[in-house]
Amino acid sequence: MNFDKEFDASGLACPLPIVKTKKALTDMSTGQVLRVVATDPGSVCDMAAFAEQTGHALLSSGEEGGKYVFFLRKA
Repeated sequence: MNFDKEFDASGLACPLPIVKTKKALTDMSTGQVLRVVATDPGSVCDMAAFAEQTGHALLSSGEEGGKYVFFLRKA
């Protein structure tokens, strides 16, 4: 999937992946896609809840090389 920006949250524990994802989205334009890579298993539920609460679209989530990968479209 194409993306405009990437944020690597590897090694960060809850709630830092979400906090830093929110910060990464602030300087992006509406409709742009952010790719987030995380190692915290809790980020799977957290990212879905974050997208639902903020209105950003969670385009996909999955595992890649033992890490969790998310694609979010900024609202």
